[in-house]
Amino acid sequence: MDQQTKELIENNINTNEVCLFMKGTPDAPECGFSMAVANMLKILEVSFKSVNVLSDQSIREGIKKFSEWPTVPQLYVKKEFVGGCDIVKEMFENGELKKLFEDKQIKYKK
Repeated sequence: MDQQTKELIENNINTNEVCLFMKGTPDAPECGFSMAVANMLKILEVSFKSVNVLSDQSIREGIKKFSEWPTVPQLYVKKEFVGGCDIVKEMFENGELKKLFEDKQIKYKK
């Protein structure tokens, strides 16, 4: 991954409390897994930044190297990699996602 891509990824993660790297956008997702994670964040009314990896091939490949995680979507909360769809879904269902937002002092619908 080139330095410019790395800096772009880091900038998105570092300047947004909740950042979702996804295929498409929250209003027009282009992947069921991306749609699922965006919808969970919408249900909790969490303010988040989305990055459409389909609009930039270098980010699409770079985020996988950056996180050492092979798939998209990828959720970051306060600069910490949380996981992909399966992990976020499990955390959503068992209440861990709400606890994470509480612990990180991020507003969400209780």
